[in-house]
Order: sequence, then C-alpha cells, then structure tokens
Amino acid sequence: MRNIRLTIAYDGTDFHGWQIQPNRPTVQGALVEVAARLTGERVFLFGAGRTDAGVHALGQTATFKTRSALAPGEFLRAFNALLPPAIRVLRCEEESPDFHPRWQALEKTYQYRIYRGRIVPPFEHRYVLHYPFPLDEHAMALAAPLFEGLHDFTAFAGSGGDEEEGRQRTPVREVLSAKIGRVGRRSIWSKAFAAVAESAPGATTGPACAPGTSGSSTELSEYGEELAFTVRGRSFLRFMVRKMVGTLLEIGRGRLAAADILRQFDERDRSAVGPTAPPQGLFLVSVEYPDRWSVRSGE
Repeated sequence: MRNIRLTIAYDGTDFHGWQIQPNRPTVQGALVEVAARLTGERVFLFGAGRTDAGVHALGQTATFKTRSALAPGEFLRAFNALLPPAIRVLRCEEESPDFHPRWQALEKTYQYRIYRGRIVPPFEHRYVLHYPFPLDEHAMALAAPLFEGLHDFTAFAGSGGDEEEGRQRTPVREVLSAKIGRVGRRSIWSKAFAAVAESAPGATTGPACAPGTSGSSTELSEYGEELAFTVRGRSFLRFMVRKMVGTLLEIGRGRLAAADILRQFDERDRSAVGPTAPPQGLFLVSVEYPDRWSVRSGE
C-alpha cells in the first residue's frame, strides 16, 4: 500500500468543518469522494487536525493509503480537476508507510485576522472579523505572549473535545509563541500561500507591526487595517484559538486585564474570559514535521 500525502488549502465558508458528517458538505468528505473516484477503492483520509465550520486553511496536511499506480503529479492534477474550487491540493507526494499527519506533527501555526477599517472590503468579509471600534492594541500586544508556555487551557476552550479526535484528553497544552500586531494583506495572503505552495511548510505569518512602530515608508505602506493574532503550538483544544482572540478583544476593550489570562490558567472559569470569536477570521497556516518528513522545495 502506498501512503499519499496531500498539502491542502481551502475556504471553509461553505463547509461544515473538516470532519466528515452525514448529509453535510465537509472538506474531508469532498477529498474522500474524489480519492475514491480516482482509485476505485474505499479511502480513509486522515488530516493533521480538525477545523470547525467556517474556518479556513492555507496548509492542512492529509494522507490516504492506496494501491493505485497513479503518480503524485497525476493525483495532483486529478484532485484539482474534480474538487470544488474552494478546495485546492497544493502538493502531492508519496510518503513512508509510517507517516501520519496528526501523530508526527511537531507544531501548527494558526492566524486570526481582524479588519479594523470602517468599511470591510466585500472581497474580504468571508475571511476576517470586522471590528472598526476602538481597541487598545498596545495592551493586546502586551497580553498575547502571556499565552505562551505549558498551561491548563480549560478556560480558553469549548466545553468538550479537541482538534485531534480525543487522543489527548488533558486540557494542558503548550503554546510556543503568541503575538498580535498589524499586518498587510499582502503578508497574509501572498506570502503565506506562496510559501505553502512552493516550498517547505513553515510559519508564514508575515511581518507584524504594532501601532506606533517606526519603519520606512515602504515598510509602512504594506500595513493596512488588519490586526492578526498568530499562535504556534503542538496541538490545540477545540475553540482554543478563537477563545484566546475573544479574550484579547476584551482586553482591548478594557473589560479584562492581561492578568486575567494568568489567573484563569488556575481558576479555569470559561465565563471569566472572552467569548469565542467567529470562525471566519481563523486560518490554519501550516503544520510542521520533523526533518525526516519535511516537505522540501522541488521534491
């Protein structure tokens, strides 16, 4: 049996999340349907993690086993010819039999986009939270790194479940980095997508610029009216990133203090942190693996 690895980007707006659900369109379901059509086999497709309804991805990783003799390039062309336009396979390669996209993942990078301008462009509304009201972005930038480290994230998660189908029951997670700052649209779209599609998946978050940061006119011209929260970690609880964003927004509004983040690691009171931010601003940017399984440009 061959182990086929896919790197996938998708617009999650019209899907009920990643995981297959009866009588509902899902990203995993669409991929399985096409894979089964191409191979003539019953296909089991595994992803690096589950994304919820309305959440997007620039670099999801998935694998399936097959006896098909199709070359990776043939799979790539066929998937993109048959999938709906909202799902694209960016890379396809044959992996070692022991590679699993979830269990071998070292870390994942997520980014949440907040549009701060008065009027959100009609081409962007599916991909951002529109919040044109006053925010203390400096306070949010100072608070974001408090999420870093090994903590009990019970207060910053949904009432049950995680993105890894229950393998890790503990609410303790390690956040490797967390930051929030202004970014340009070009940084979010072009750089991230090009990096995933053309070279090794990495933390392609683009430069961040906090309000008041000095820089050349060329640099500043790239920074528009978007605020982006970027977080890296080994794994995440369900709704964890969106609850972190909701908490940072409450800090920006002055309704919570940065110290509330640290307090809730111990108190674990979901009602004492911010609400779950809407899904449309969230992107799974990339999934990183040990060097043995890293995707390299030109392979």
